[in-house]
Amino acid sequence: MSDPRLVVHRDKELMAQAAAARLITRIVDAQADRGTASVVLTGGRNGNGLLAALRSAPAREAVDWSRLDLWWGDERFLPEGDPDRNDTQARAALLDSVPLDPARVHTMPVAGGAHGTDVDAAAAAYAEELAAAAGPEDGAVPAFDVLMLGVGPDTHVASLFPEHPAVRETERMVVGVHGAPKPPPTRISLTLPAIRCAREVWLLAAGEDKAQAAAIALSGAGELQAPAAGARGRSRTLWLLDAAAAARLPRAPQPVPSP
Repeated sequence: MSDPRLVVHRDKELMAQAAAARLITRIVDAQADRGTASVVLTGGRNGNGLLAALRSAPAREAVDWSRLDLWWGDERFLPEGDPDRNDTQARAALLDSVPLDPARVHTMPVAGGAHGTDVDAAAAAYAEELAAAAGPEDGAVPAFDVLMLGVGPDTHVASLFPEHPAVRETERMVVGVHGAPKPPPTRISLTLPAIRCAREVWLLAAGEDKAQAAAIALSGAGELQAPAAGARGRSRTLWLLDAAAAARLPRAPQPVPSP
């Protein structure tokens, strides 16, 4: 697993724009190398802010959207179209404005769908979909080009909360989350083993309310107490922060220009 690398921007707007430009570059490079690219999306204000910035970026035209696979790191187990679902918010921020292949947009199951209210069955079905998309050298999930995670104020990533059973999972790639400390309590989430299969993991944190979480996760804390500390990519682990979120880091890095 790769060691974390930090990139700090002046403010959250610049962070979103720079992250969008960085993501376009990674997608285009992957498509040039292998013909396709795969990205795992995250929700929350920073994940949606990045998607909105990508929507307005002129360079988005460089992406062949029909050859992009999109997955989700976690989802609120709510009915289809619910405004609190991550996929609903992603569609509004970007997805409905670009020519994606619907068969390559892999949303997590909805409550009341094929699995009814059984979130564990829904999680198992998503795990099967991931396994079916994995290549012969990938293992149980595809080797995602970029997997993005928002960092919560409590250091949670995806729907893996500190000391929660889901963060302790070592075998399954996807789990149903029961009794999450943040509403809604029922969710679906990739696990740390699945996250660590990605080529690159990007952790997004902006705002003063994320400063303590970033400081804890980057100070050597254990993944059970700080799940963000356990989110690592195979070739790169990138923390994308604004100056406010980096304020409590030892010798806080200076903001850097956009890539």
